[in-house]
Amino acid sequence: MFSKTKKTERIDIEQREQYEYAKARVMQKKKLLRHFIFFLVGTIFLIIINPVLGYGEEFFIKDWYIWAILIWSFLLLIHVFNVFILNTFMDKEWETLQLEKLKAKQVERITELDKQAAKEVITEAVKKRREEDSLPKE
Repeated sequence: MFSKTKKTERIDIEQREQYEYAKARVMQKKKLLRHFIFFLVGTIFLIIINPVLGYGEEFFIKDWYIWAILIWSFLLLIHVFNVFILNTFMDKEWETLQLEKLKAKQVERITELDKQAAKEVITEAVKKRREEDSLPKE
């Protein structure tokens, strides 16, 4: 308990990133499953409310619950597309690659600006020196 040697396991950065990515993916899938369950319950609720109880027949659209279910199913499909298709192409590795590209562009731009600034300083120094040389000495 009070030993001088502490036995702590350190997880390297790559393993930590993999863990965080896996945790985020599990959360995405959990939210998708929750969305699907709400969709099923909501669909059943809409089907029971309109035709069975006769609620909403005075609306301007006769079978409004069908349109509501279709819109909700479209949103669910977008969610599925986002979780299973978009995130497989644009995963953590893709983000890292994009960040590295942007960093490289920034470094390139900074070196260009440094060169340009050095060139301007040198040209100003040369102009000043020429002006000093062209002035008559007293």
